[in-house]
Amino acid sequence: MLQRTQQKHQPSIKTPAEIEKMRVAGRLTAMVLKMIGPHVRAGVSTDELDRICHDYIVHDLDAIPAPLHYQPSPDYPPFPKSVCISLNHVICHGIPGDRILKEGDILNIDVTVIKDGYHGDSSKMFMVGEPPLRARRVMEVAHESMVRGIGVVRPGATLGDIGHAIQVYAEAQHCSVVREFCGHGIGRGFHEEPQVLHYGNPGEGLELVAGMTFTIEPMINAGKRHIKALPDGWTIVTKDHSASAQWEHTILVTDSGHEILTQLPGDPI
Repeated sequence: MLQRTQQKHQPSIKTPAEIEKMRVAGRLTAMVLKMIGPHVRAGVSTDELDRICHDYIVHDLDAIPAPLHYQPSPDYPPFPKSVCISLNHVICHGIPGDRILKEGDILNIDVTVIKDGYHGDSSKMFMVGEPPLRARRVMEVAHESMVRGIGVVRPGATLGDIGHAIQVYAEAQHCSVVREFCGHGIGRGFHEEPQVLHYGNPGEGLELVAGMTFTIEPMINAGKRHIKALPDGWTIVTKDHSASAQWEHTILVTDSGHEILTQLPGDPI
């Protein structure tokens, strides 16, 4: 996910050859998230999950983990791990470490793979045992928020339509939408234009056209939307320590609607 800033450039429109490369990168990204699922269990450290993902990306998929050493600006230290793992009240950019998973945890694993110069970016939530009801609930709301945002993607729709669909649903469920971070264009670059806000007004913002590729990745809090940055320079948590959840897919705008590039055939969104 991208920290929200002023949009500076027009988004790139991908060629058929570029789209095909993004399909490959997206498929590999989805494969990583499917592979790691059985390893998410009580007693495992987040560092071990990162190691498993790294080895799979590099050795099995012959690809590159985009987050490793990523530094979007001099304000950030280089990211030290290959995936982001965000537990419980961590909203995003959680750094894997010696934290041991325990019964009741919820966590987001965010994977970005580079293959042949193009990026695929996706994340999903996992549960360890039976989390508290409120944590399960925010996971469900975040997922449905993403699904509703994806559902409006088509030529002629606007970025505001996406944000509005997400915001209206999440807030109707008494959850809040994080506003400081957003989805983003993606392709050769990890973070390209446009910025995809997860709130907004219908009909406003950039009009979507076929060939655009971007992520939709709403960060939804069970409590208030306000955030706090930790001293490591990356980790973002809920200010009120309420549970947070996020799901993400990379989307292609097609001539007639959209294609989810990070969804494996037969798998649910």
